[in-house]
Amino acid sequence: MRFLEKVKDGGKDSPVDAYVLLEIKCLFSIMVLKFNKGSRVAFHTHAFNALTWFIKGNMYEHKITRLGEPKTQYTRSVLPKVTTKDNLHKVVAVEDSWCFTLRGKWQDTWEEYCPESKEHTTLTHGRKVIRTYK
Repeated sequence: MRFLEKVKDGGKDSPVDAYVLLEIKCLFSIMVLKFNKGSRVAFHTHAFNALTWFIKGNMYEHKITRLGEPKTQYTRSVLPKVTTKDNLHKVVAVEDSWCFTLRGKWQDTWEEYCPESKEHTTLTHGRKVIRTYK
């Protein structure tokens, strides 16, 4: 459980700062996220479903789908963006950007894909690597 804590969201090298209001992974998480300008190299899924409201900034979500790599722009919004566990994506912040997010219960694993090395990695809690393959 985390309460009123600042952490890196997505690992120590992530450009995303998470201000955790309350996180109980077996139930839910409530956070404010700061996407610092830029992006991680890897695409990733999540261990949870999420609702995200964009408060300030300008970001693009790049997805990997069977139809290619579509891109969607996000700016301030009243309606939340729905992110499902199986959404293989990465977010590129054009400028420092802020979001409010509600996350659901965590499952045990999620995926990362690095286009440079063409490696897929399965991760579990604590970003522990379960397996890597090409």
